[in-house]
Amino acid sequence: MTELSTNKIKNYLPHRYPFLLLDRVLEVKPGESIKALKNVTVNEPFFHGHFPEQALMPGVLIIEAMAQAAAILGVISGAESRDDLDNILYYLVGIDKARFRKTVIPGDQLIIEVKFMTVKRNIWKFSATASVDDKIVANTELLTTVAEVEA
Repeated sequence: MTELSTNKIKNYLPHRYPFLLLDRVLEVKPGESIKALKNVTVNEPFFHGHFPEQALMPGVLIIEAMAQAAAILGVISGAESRDDLDNILYYLVGIDKARFRKTVIPGDQLIIEVKFMTVKRNIWKFSATASVDDKIVANTELLTTVAEVEA
C-alpha cells in the first residue's frame, strides 16, 4: 500500500475535524513503517490561542499527529486478523524520550515517519519523527494498545 487520502484515513481512525491531524499517508509498509503528511495552515483552530502574535503548533499536537500515524500503521499491520475494524481502537498509552527541536509554524508541511519497534503483551512500541524541510522538529517513542470497543 503506498498512499491514502484524507477520506481513506478516516476508514482507519475515529478522529474527525478539528482533531484529525493527518492530511495524507504517503507510504505504508505493513509491519514496518508509515510516512504521513500534515499541512499546517494558518486557519488551524489552535493558532487562535497558541500564540496569536507568534503562531506555533503545540508540541502535544505534533505528538498526537505521530500517534495517529502509528495507529494507522498498527491497524494496517494487524488488519488481516481483524474482521471488524469498527470495533477496535488504538489508544496512546505512553510517550518516551520526546524531544522538540524546532518550531512548527503556519505554512509548514510536517512529514511524520513512524517505525514499528516491538509488540509485547498487546503493547505496541513505535519510534516516530516529525520533520519540516528535511529537518527534524520532534522525535519520540510511542506506546499504544489496541482494545475492542462496544457498539
